Order: sequence, then C-alpha cells, then structure tokens
Amino acid sequence: MAARAGERRRIPVRHIVPNLVTIVAICAGMTGMRLAFEGRFELAVGLVIVAALLDGIDGRIARMLKGQSRFGAEMDSLADIVNFGVVPATVLYAFSLHNVGPTGWIAALLYVSTCALRLARFNTMLEGPKRPAWQTKFFTGVPAPAGAGLALFPVYLSFTGIDIGEPRLTAALSAVHLLLVGFLMASRIPTWSGKTISVRVRRDYVIPVMLGVVLYIVLLATFLWETLTVTVAAYYVSIFFSLRDYRRHLRMPEAEPEEG
Repeated sequence: MAARAGERRRIPVRHIVPNLVTIVAICAGMTGMRLAFEGRFELAVGLVIVAALLDGIDGRIARMLKGQSRFGAEMDSLADIVNFGVVPATVLYAFSLHNVGPTGWIAALLYVSTCALRLARFNTMLEGPKRPAWQTKFFTGVPAPAGAGLALFPVYLSFTGIDIGEPRLTAALSAVHLLLVGFLMASRIPTWSGKTISVRVRRDYVIPVMLGVVLYIVLLATFLWETLTVTVAAYYVSIFFSLRDYRRHLRMPEAEPEEG
C-alpha cells in the first residue's frame, strides 16, 4: 500500500523537462537585468531574446513529450511576467528612462502592469468557452514576448547609431513608446498568433520562401540591431493587416469550413 502511494507521488521526467526550460528562461532574463545594471546592454538585450526563444520552445517540448501540466502552465505565465514584463522595463529604465526620473519609472511600472493583465486575461480565456477554429489564428492584443521585443525598440535604434537627441528627449520618447506597447498588450486588438497558420505554399514558391527565411537569419547574425529595428517596424505594420484579416473572418458565414 505504501509502495503504491510512493509510486503515485513520482513525477514523470517528461513533465520535468519543459519546466527546466522555463526555469532556464527565467535565469536568462534575470541575468539580462543584472547585466543592464552593469551597463552591458547588448548582452542584456541578447539574453532577453534568448528568454523569448526558450519561451517559444518550452510549450512545444511539453507537447512533443506529452508532458503538459497545470503546474507547467502556471510556471510559464509567471516566467512571462518576469522575462517580458519586469526585465524589459528594468533594462529600458537603466538604459534611458532614468533620465526623466519618476516619470520613467512610472512608465516602467505601467508597462509591467499591462503585461500582467494581458497574461491574466490569456489564462482566463484558456479556461473559457471554446472559440471558433478560425479565431485560434489570432491573439487578443500583442503577446508578451512580442511586447518585450517592441519595448526594447529604442535600445535597438541606439545600437544602430541613430541618435534621437539629448538624453532627456530620448528618455521621454522611450517612455511614450513603452506606454504604447503596454496599451497594445492590454488591448483587444487581434494580432496573428503564428501557431495555427495553415497556409499552403505553392510548390514553385517553396524555395524562395526557404531562401527568405535563411536570408533573415543571416541578416540577424550579421546586422542584428538593424534587422531587429526593421522587424519591429514590420510587426507594427502587420497589426493593421491582422486586424483587417480578423474583420474579414467576422463577415464570413459561421458555417465557413476550417482551412487546411
């Protein structure tokens, strides 16, 4: 009887591995925050990017190993608040927001608050009624990892050599931009999720698409900050197209068959 109870208390390794990835992501984000305090901003931003990449694979690892659990889902949300809320806000505050004193700190606090609200709403929606299949192609608001990438846009610009102006003006503009990102995360604006894309690529377009992906990776490796700057601009533009796509689906009959 006791032996059976001991067996029930054992946790499968497949449940542990995704959580380890999540913990490593938290460590990467927190280390980035420490590096920001030390003035090593390029490495700090790099670790935020690493945390975002790890966040993108921990769920996939869990599904691949069939190791999904409520514990893992809760840990993932807590990691997102740290890595994509607290860390980017702190890095940006250390980089420029401190130049406008309490105003910069208030902007950082509001950004973290909107990130927490966005993640709480996301978790609530998971437990709510099932949405139509086509709606799974969209997030409600900008997701937290993308929000972190957008929030650090002023840092990318600085690393490319673009000088906006004197430090207080740069800090003020960064604070306004940070509040804009926070608004987009907490908003109900539909944005493409990228998780359930079922678009079929024509056979003669497969090679150009693959070359385009390779080119983007090469550009990231060669011109990291310039490529990230352009990526942020492209993401902002994509919001308008995702909103148009969402409204197009709303106008379609409810009996529309699922694509794919």
